Amino acid sequence: MRRWLILALGTGAQTVACVFVYGLPYMSDELRHDSSLSLSQVGLVVACPTAGLVLALVAWGALADRIGERIVITAGLTATAVLLALGTQVNGLVPLGLLFALSGAASASVYAASGRLVMGWFSAEERGLAMGIRQTSTPLGMGVAALCIPALSQSFGIPGPGVFCAALCALFALLVATLTVNPPQAKPTSDTKSEEQSGAPYRNPSLWRIHGASALLCVPQFTASAFALVFLVDVRGYGAVAAGQLIALAQVLGALSRVVAGRWSDRVASRVRPMRQLAYATAAVLALTALCALWPSPASDALLIIACGITASTNGLAFTAVAELAGRSWSGRAMGVQNTGQNLAASLTPPLLGALIGAAGYAAGFGLAAVIAGIAALAVPVPRLGRTAEASAETQQGVMTGT
Repeated sequence: MRRWLILALGTGAQTVACVFVYGLPYMSDELRHDSSLSLSQVGLVVACPTAGLVLALVAWGALADRIGERIVITAGLTATAVLLALGTQVNGLVPLGLLFALSGAASASVYAASGRLVMGWFSAEERGLAMGIRQTSTPLGMGVAALCIPALSQSFGIPGPGVFCAALCALFALLVATLTVNPPQAKPTSDTKSEEQSGAPYRNPSLWRIHGASALLCVPQFTASAFALVFLVDVRGYGAVAAGQLIALAQVLGALSRVVAGRWSDRVASRVRPMRQLAYATAAVLALTALCALWPSPASDALLIIACGITASTNGLAFTAVAELAGRSWSGRAMGVQNTGQNLAASLTPPLLGALIGAAGYAAGFGLAAVIAGIAALAVPVPRLGRTAEASAETQQGVMTGT
């Protein structure tokens, strides 16, 4: 039962980190009025946590590889709580931007270490499911942010959400510190020492291909999630509340798709073959969505919601495959690199695809996302990785779990 408790704590820790990182856009009005920021300045402030996150991911991952996950997550969440509490006392572009960037960098500890923690406590037969559950933290965090941040901002201004997020981070820092145990460590061998010194995992092109494919798959994911609400309101004439309810349904589908995909990968003893098949399915759904966007109808609405769900399905598979290929001594850094690529792609997609949609319409934007999903499917290294390499990774579960 301990591993399921640790899974719950790891998922919860990343969820509260996501509440902060993805909750800032819901404070935009308060940032404009209370801090006297222009709209462009608000955009810069909102981007600061992601910038800090991206810059710190690999460093936190390396630290987790060396000293373990429990200390890293506890220290990172504690620092995030302190910085967010300080952020409630300042105003202005530079002080807010600096504190939010540092808070994002501190919260990167959870992104880099919680996946490593979960991987270490589960065998190969359960890792897909466990990581699928852990990856629900993003839609869960976005959901909590959507429900709580606007109301707190409206009632208490900027300090309300800041105190709320700081309290959540402090609570989970305490829970992780008191209830989490690092996975048992395997005794180092000459092979693992050589791997640590040489950077052996990154001599395997399959690892780079999974990183690349996963980053590419963020483009269709964030194209669907970023523009679904606007499409439903502006093109289809939905009210904001009704459109928001449909998007909430899409987030639920996205969370469920990650869990189902993880369980599927456990049953077929492969992470990358389901990942490739789901990437092709993503391309097909988005191609149909693009076609229906030319003649908007209830069918285009349904396809868009399905697209929001299926585009999120490969996330946990990619993280599991990366960690298994990297091995325990490199899994923290490898997942840090994985997170970095995904966050960069996620940050670039809305402005670039938004410009395309503004110039050529929704069909062009969804169509390009479909093409990119197809390219990502081809990049997934199924022929080279295959069952043999994956079976080798699974036989190394003693390296991952220390058993």
